[in-house]
Amino acid sequence: MSHVKIEQQTSLGRTETARWLTALAKAIEEGGTVEVPLAGPSVTLTLPEIFRCEAEVEVDGEEVELEIELKWSPGQG
Repeated sequence: MSHVKIEQQTSLGRTETARWLTALAKAIEEGGTVEVPLAGPSVTLTLPEIFRCEAEVEVDGEEVELEIELKWSPGQG
């Protein structure tokens, strides 16, 4: 697979953020594929059985960043 990078940013309220994360979690739990929509066109990904997971919290003055990263190899599904 060639290198592809898609980044999207938007502002969501607490409820919308929770719904987005819940839908993503449900898709991961069910397996198969997941459609990841945010601010622009959605991306469909084939999900594996095992993920490499990383969580990072960064506090910089008045801003807090929580980054959750899931990695896997294509075709691992």
